[in-house]
Amino acid sequence: MVRSNEEVAALLAEYADLISITGGEAYKARVYEKAARAIGGHHADVATLDVKGLQEIPGVGKSIAEKVTEYFRNGSVSAVEELRAKIPAGVRRLTAIPTLGPKKAHTLYEELGISSVDELVEAVHAEKLRDLKGFGPRTEEKILHGVELLQSAGGRVLLDVAMDLAEDLVAQLSGATGCRRCTYAGSLRRVRETIGDIDVLVAARKSAPLMRAFTELPYVSEVVAQGTAKTSVRTTKGLAVDLRVVSPDAWGAALQYFTGSKAHNIRTRELAVRQGLKLSEYGLFDAESGKKIVSETEEEVYARLGLPWIPPTLREDRGEIEAGLRDELPGLIQESDLRGDLHTHTDLTDGLAPLEEMVAAAAERGYAYYAVTDHGPNLYMQQMTDERMLAQREQVRKLDGAYGKHGRRGGMRLLHGAELNIDPDGDVDWPQDFLAGFDLCVASVHSHFNQTREQLTRRIVRACENPFVNIIGHPTARIIGKRPGIDVDLDEVFAACARTGTALEVNAHADRLDLRDEDILRARRHGVKFAVDSDAHSVLHLANVRYGVGTAQRGWLNKNDVINTWTEARLRRFLRKEGTDRGTRS
Repeated sequence: MVRSNEEVAALLAEYADLISITGGEAYKARVYEKAARAIGGHHADVATLDVKGLQEIPGVGKSIAEKVTEYFRNGSVSAVEELRAKIPAGVRRLTAIPTLGPKKAHTLYEELGISSVDELVEAVHAEKLRDLKGFGPRTEEKILHGVELLQSAGGRVLLDVAMDLAEDLVAQLSGATGCRRCTYAGSLRRVRETIGDIDVLVAARKSAPLMRAFTELPYVSEVVAQGTAKTSVRTTKGLAVDLRVVSPDAWGAALQYFTGSKAHNIRTRELAVRQGLKLSEYGLFDAESGKKIVSETEEEVYARLGLPWIPPTLREDRGEIEAGLRDELPGLIQESDLRGDLHTHTDLTDGLAPLEEMVAAAAERGYAYYAVTDHGPNLYMQQMTDERMLAQREQVRKLDGAYGKHGRRGGMRLLHGAELNIDPDGDVDWPQDFLAGFDLCVASVHSHFNQTREQLTRRIVRACENPFVNIIGHPTARIIGKRPGIDVDLDEVFAACARTGTALEVNAHADRLDLRDEDILRARRHGVKFAVDSDAHSVLHLANVRYGVGTAQRGWLNKNDVINTWTEARLRRFLRKEGTDRGTRS
């Protein structure tokens, strides 16, 4: 179920967009954007806070706090409703198009009266945008591509949104009368990056109590269809959920079937047919006699087909069947394998929590080491200076080992790092003598996304060749559903990473998941190492590593592939980039 904080964050973010669309002050819009991020990442439920308590959240002033309490009191905010009334809903929909921000949406509405995605597409094809300031043929191409991305997403939601709801559903139904077993299945169990709908599976002798408990959940807005074996609902957040109740002795076959993918299931059914068997959601049967052979557990089903149990994250027909038959399935990385997090932020730049809070929260996760990597000065809005960064380094050194206990050597070790900005020519923040003082550096592309393929490729390769760059952060710079990945020759980048000893990040933020699973598979063949990082900007974000681990599993990674599963000593050897100019210096 979506947290109150996230509801309020979405409302304030919408208000910021509405301010921009209606030509309001850019500063005011930024204030609400910052407040939205702060509330979304706040650890406590904002529904329980009064105005004074809300003002203790960084970036939340009295006016914003009063709007939040008004929302919980009335279910709406008058200031937001007033701006909504001024702008057709279709114009707000325009801002969801990747690469088309509120300012351009406002211009299109004011100058051409465009108030829907369809009207925008027609205007582009009629070349009506070219006379507007800031628009041109290249902008038209980007808009059409953005519309394609928006439409291809359909009603799909990000992984974390679906996971929150699914886990709440499972918790609620697990306590219902007669429930023997309960879990989510489908693409969510396979940890796909976006989810169209949620499949929940229950094992029970009688389905009626489960179906009744399901339809009576407070966030069910509509019962689409109801039966003894399957009930479909739509939730207040617009997500469709299917509940299937199966007999306990058919649990394994049903879970295997409803987890998918379709392509994987076709392959398993083909294996069954070749052995004179028939596989369905009800069990594995002898094709001639119809006698049920196995069905109670997934392990039994796979074993009877001559396969080991195949982890759900691999079930995409990308070679897992063949690997299973050869007994060569990878021992996939697990969240428990992570010894630390190598990309995180504090309120020194765009994070929401101070250093001490982030470090304490990381220690509670049981990490052996933890890196603080705030932004460098080339992202000018972060206002970083040498002095501020060195002052943080001193703080980090004082806190090193002060939190958590890991054996006889003391507490969690802290690494002081930075997230560097990869400039258009491939340079990064600070000269090498300053970079030498960091324990590690993450380098990322944050701007100039529209360079040519050759320029972007050379840009990242140059960053890899920098002896003080250890990790390429969110390598394609994509934001799911909002910004496509940059057009770069990934194979050349992968080769450069392998050659220079630079790791590629699997950024675990649910709106990034960058690298994608398909790219991880390719990079691994080049011999690249990876870092599964949270890119946390708040204490709550540290838990996002679960989504990065799921993506890494989909890319067939084992823990040896991921540098932050290694011991601190082995990690530090890697960070020295042995074989580079840096690695040969004393």
